[in-house]
Amino acid sequence: MRLLHFADLHLDTRFRWASPQQARNRRRALRETLMHICQVADEQRVDALTCGGDLYEQERFTPDTAEFLRATFAEIAPLPVFLAPGNHDWFGPVSLYRQIQWSPNVHVFDTAELSAIGLADGLTLWGAAHCAPANTPGFLDAFHVDRGGVHLALFHGSAQGDLWMQQKGKVPHAPFRVEQIERSGLHHALLGHFHHPVEASDYTYPGNPDTLSFGETWKGAAVLVTVGGDGAISREHFAVATSIVSDVSVDLTGVTHEGQVRERVLDAVDDLSGYVRVTLRGALGPDVDVRLQDFEQLCPANLDALVVQFGSVRVALSDDYETLRKEQTVRGQFVHDVLGADLTDNQRHRVLVTGLRALNDRIDDLEVH
Repeated sequence: MRLLHFADLHLDTRFRWASPQQARNRRRALRETLMHICQVADEQRVDALTCGGDLYEQERFTPDTAEFLRATFAEIAPLPVFLAPGNHDWFGPVSLYRQIQWSPNVHVFDTAELSAIGLADGLTLWGAAHCAPANTPGFLDAFHVDRGGVHLALFHGSAQGDLWMQQKGKVPHAPFRVEQIERSGLHHALLGHFHHPVEASDYTYPGNPDTLSFGETWKGAAVLVTVGGDGAISREHFAVATSIVSDVSVDLTGVTHEGQVRERVLDAVDDLSGYVRVTLRGALGPDVDVRLQDFEQLCPANLDALVVQFGSVRVALSDDYETLRKEQTVRGQFVHDVLGADLTDNQRHRVLVTGLRALNDRIDDLEVH
């Protein structure tokens, strides 16, 4: 039995960092990724397509999304499609899953307890749904298979222990412990929820198949799981992401004016494509005037979007305070008073830099070091 498994596509996600059009383009890319997954399923002649939840965003889906999903899965009929709703696409009274008249090849698990479907002689798939957006108990609690043969599970849940600790920022929806898989009589669990792919002998988290946020270092993939007659599995990964998303660090140390900052950013992204986030780092002189607003309209033609943020950018020590002290200006008087104040060297530097930037109307996100 050959199953193509994916999870956590998150159709209609918001993409808060993006402009309205950029966000719309990213959502369109997620749809293209699902079509790519279906194409792989067809080309590999799998026996079924499985989704471990968070297929879409319940709070944001549109009628257009509903029709897209109906038509996309209908196009691959009679290939069976098994959907196990997660905490973002939970199965409820107004769920998209209830609003679609699915083609006969689509099965949506709709109970909070694992229920069985026979895939082949001696092979059973157990699936369940989140029926609320939060507080779903573990599907493996008090569960045990009630028949012979090979048993697979399909659900959206968070493995506890060290595995959960590795997934930063994840809420433990439908929690379970990995050892419960074998104890319950299951041979393997096809899962969703963790966006970073994680695999072991008895479970598969495929990860999100296309990039949802900057900083993701893994390749989006669907996983072809081949199940033997004894329950042993093998896996093959198929890249399905249609997006190119990159993170770049740019060192600003040594720049003397804002134009050089722009030049360094543009040089860093010259050979890239898709969506790029640039993180600015380094030590700047106090007179370098760089602001995030400067980059809002800066997107070269080779990119779909450019996002710039401050990392560990700091204001470097100035050697020109004695020169500033002699100015017949408010700024000169300020420097004169601070240099003569009873402060430690570190305190004096921080007061000088903060004050000079304030006098130049430049209270921004830069750290004062």
